Amino acid sequence: MFNYIIRRILIAIPILLGITIIDFLIVNMAPGNPVDMMVSPNVTGAALELKKAALGLNQPLYVQYWHWLVNILQLNFGYSMTTYQPVGDMLAQRIGPTMLLMGLSLIVGLLIAVPLGIVSATHQNSTLDYVATGGAFFGVSIPNFFLGLGLIYIFAVRLKVLPSSGMFTLGGNNGIADTAAHLVLPVIVLAVQIAGQDIRYVRSGMLEILGQDYLRTARAKGLKESVVINRHALRNALITIITVIGMQIPLLFGGAVITEQIFAWPGIGQLTIDSISGRDYPTLMAINLIAAVMVLAANLLTDIMYSVVDPRVKYN
Repeated sequence: MFNYIIRRILIAIPILLGITIIDFLIVNMAPGNPVDMMVSPNVTGAALELKKAALGLNQPLYVQYWHWLVNILQLNFGYSMTTYQPVGDMLAQRIGPTMLLMGLSLIVGLLIAVPLGIVSATHQNSTLDYVATGGAFFGVSIPNFFLGLGLIYIFAVRLKVLPSSGMFTLGGNNGIADTAAHLVLPVIVLAVQIAGQDIRYVRSGMLEILGQDYLRTARAKGLKESVVINRHALRNALITIITVIGMQIPLLFGGAVITEQIFAWPGIGQLTIDSISGRDYPTLMAINLIAAVMVLAANLLTDIMYSVVDPRVKYN
């Protein structure tokens, strides 16, 4: 296993290098640049050219990429072109709230999806199955922004029981209870999306396992149905569930961008929107790089978990 992990990390290095090239080219070849955002009637063309030279935007793309890559290898993400703060410090301030929101959403989504998926599979074509399947389609179909705005209107505007935005109440004590109250609505939005996707996968995986001969043998031996489902069937269906979780992490990161913007959550998602609006190249490229690392790490962790839950999976 150790040799396999080392080999996967070594393979990820050229992949990550290719991602940096694509990341840099896509961001820098997009229409506009940070200097365009500074244009005003009093700014002359010569002043704009001087500003481009100061930011290094007048150099060829391959020269800009090389300087950026050297800095990245030294864990130096540069400075924001809009706030003039170190990008690394900005990311450090934002990554915590995003991980908190994503982690809680993933846990809540799985706590909903796994039991409902099992119930749906064990009661196939029943009322429970139809309700769970309908709920899954609802979670997949409803857009994040629509659900988020609807929840804000109901619980924040009409009922006034939950805050509508931010991570803390201005002028409050900024305690755990206050943060938990601000987490409720964005977590519901992301968890509904996760549960809607995962219920179908869990149901499909369980249906495939429930038809296996070894479960019939377990029932013939007199084992309780709960033991057959939870100890034997669910354990073998975990491969499917782990695969889905590994796929959810990058998708959840993308979904958090919209959700954080709706609820003004001070995380990476809101920083992404601000960076796009301000043509903040260093910040935007750093965020894309972090997302790519998260995808590679999620895939590696998924492969490792396969061998943990199923001893039959061996990596030579």
